[in-house]
Amino acid sequence: MSNKLQIHLAKVFLKIFLRDRQSIFFSLFFPIILMTVFGFGNIGEPEPFRMGVVNNSQNVLATEFIQLLDEDPIFTVSLGDEDSLRSDLIEGDQTLVLVIPENFDAQSAGADLRLLVDAAQVQQLGLIMPILEQSLISIEREFRNIEPMFYLILEDVKARSQRYLDFLLPGLMAFTLMQLSIAGSGFNIVEYRRKGILKRLFVTPIKPIDFITAIVLARLAIILLQLTVLILFAILILDVSIVGNFASFYFIVILGTFIFLCLGFCLGSLAKTQQAVMAVGNIVIFPQIFLSGIFYPIESMPELIQPIAQILPLSFVSTGMRDIANEGASLLAIGPSLIGIAVWFVIAFMLATRFFVWKEVAN
Repeated sequence: MSNKLQIHLAKVFLKIFLRDRQSIFFSLFFPIILMTVFGFGNIGEPEPFRMGVVNNSQNVLATEFIQLLDEDPIFTVSLGDEDSLRSDLIEGDQTLVLVIPENFDAQSAGADLRLLVDAAQVQQLGLIMPILEQSLISIEREFRNIEPMFYLILEDVKARSQRYLDFLLPGLMAFTLMQLSIAGSGFNIVEYRRKGILKRLFVTPIKPIDFITAIVLARLAIILLQLTVLILFAILILDVSIVGNFASFYFIVILGTFIFLCLGFCLGSLAKTQQAVMAVGNIVIFPQIFLSGIFYPIESMPELIQPIAQILPLSFVSTGMRDIANEGASLLAIGPSLIGIAVWFVIAFMLATRFFVWKEVAN
């Protein structure tokens, strides 16, 4: 009887969710739109640097030099006078400006090429300077007919190339399951309390375990369905490849769902109004969006932040999902992520059992 009641309640919660079009949009169509933007926007492929060139020499050598620069796919070269190109640089229309001196010829040794830059673009300059220096060395060798002492040959040890979208998908799915879980258990409890649903359930023979199990079953079904839709869309439309085992992947999804459902129960118990649960929920959700390696690797973050980012629950979930999806890792290979997930599950479960008191929550 208890199992039938739990399934019946789960169906009710499913129907309530399906009637909320706004929730469906943000939990399903928003990730699809985001993936589509990244997928068709060639995210991860660097755009050429816009370089203005001031040719004060006007000889054949300088013309050939500019032509070789223009043939480099790293740069988009445009000619002009120094004043106009300097203005373009200040306004952001140029990334850098190269000034070729009048004494630029084949006999000149160590000619000074002035490079006008915006020093505020520190990170971009760190990328440009090594590339530009290497390009100038290559051009000089071609002019002087000097053979390089050695050639650097890159050999990819991985069997497949990985796009940014391949990296993004597991993190985006981890974020989606966190959002759906916390909203399903935390935000909905406050909403049910506001509408008097919990008070009516409290005077029925329904036990707290029936209510909790029904929410868990409903949210788990919603999450598994929506993540499956996201995977199918990514594979069939965006040509994303998942090389790992789907059973292991969904196992991490289920564990992550349990963690954030427990945290949601805790939030729903502590917050008494929609405004309060939104505020507390944002404190839990937003730091993890930017610190859990969803949009970029944790290793690329400042070293001061990395130790904090690595122990967040969403970090363990997204890292485990990404290792399986992108690297084909087994459950044994992602032991650190599984340990972190297990620890957070224990913490979240203890917090939920401590704060979720049926009588207090219902009233």
